[in-house]
Amino acid sequence: MLSAGQSTNVSRVLSPREREVLDLLANGLTGEEVATRLSLSPETVRTHVRNAMGKLEAHTRVHAVAIALRNGEI
Repeated sequence: MLSAGQSTNVSRVLSPREREVLDLLANGLTGEEVATRLSLSPETVRTHVRNAMGKLEAHTRVHAVAIALRNGEI
């Protein structure tokens, strides 16, 4: 897991869609709203979030958003 002082080069880790999903979540949309906005199924949104969490070694979606924000990717 990445600690508060660590960073990762998120742009080389996350796909453009994963960054887009995290950005919408960071702006307060729910998973369902993200799905509607991007014309995806809710399960696809969950998959993007789960994949981003794994790549960022985040335990929660909030943690994944925080890491991406900290690294200037969203």
